[in-house]
Amino acid sequence: MVSISGSKKLKRQMAPQFWGITRKDKRFVITTRPGAHKKHYSVPTAVFLRDMLKIVTSLREAKTSIYSGKVKIDGVVRKSLHHAIGLMDVVELENVSDIYRLVPTEGKLLKPIKINESEKSKKLVIVTKKTTINKGKMQIGFHDGRSTISDTKVSVGDTCLIEIPSQKIIEVIKLETGCQGLVTRGINAGQIGKIESVEEGTFILPKRVVLALGERKIEIPADIIMPIGKEEPIIQLK
Repeated sequence: MVSISGSKKLKRQMAPQFWGITRKDKRFVITTRPGAHKKHYSVPTAVFLRDMLKIVTSLREAKTSIYSGKVKIDGVVRKSLHHAIGLMDVVELENVSDIYRLVPTEGKLLKPIKINESEKSKKLVIVTKKTTINKGKMQIGFHDGRSTISDTKVSVGDTCLIEIPSQKIIEVIKLETGCQGLVTRGINAGQIGKIESVEEGTFILPKRVVLALGERKIEIPADIIMPIGKEEPIIQLK
């Protein structure tokens, strides 16, 4: 029979650096299945437990924890070894007091940070698309694959603070001059700076943002910037 949804494994040499796996151990490592996040911008649940958090020592132990429903991602129990955990996802583990959020930091695409109990129901999501449907309502799509129907006024590139797992929109942070922006990918991943200007795209160039990082300014594509607040981040990112 033909395999559904592609291969379940990946050569270790081809795995993203931020997974934190050893390169000269076994030849293959499990990979993510198609889902919420893109393959190279996320980490499989089993690898997250074993190699990033190091709270289990083997894939067998990871299977036991995941299959018994001890892992919650964004408030929902996930029982797949291959479920993709990505940007801003909140991870809770049964019988473990620490709660984790995955954020870009120190040049790494994703790194788990410990957050307070009061933060576990909050998540920032980037608006990636919107479609008008019946009666003036909008279907809004976010970077983590989720979507919601709302009459909230948003634009592509804005960030929404939502309540998880209900997906209720609490606040909208516009991609505009003067707000704080988080770099989500690239060599500056994890850097937070003030948005100096937003340059509209042309036929040749994509939409761009001029970001002030301390004494230097950089111009980067708008799709790798996440607005996170006016003066400071509205949720815990460090």
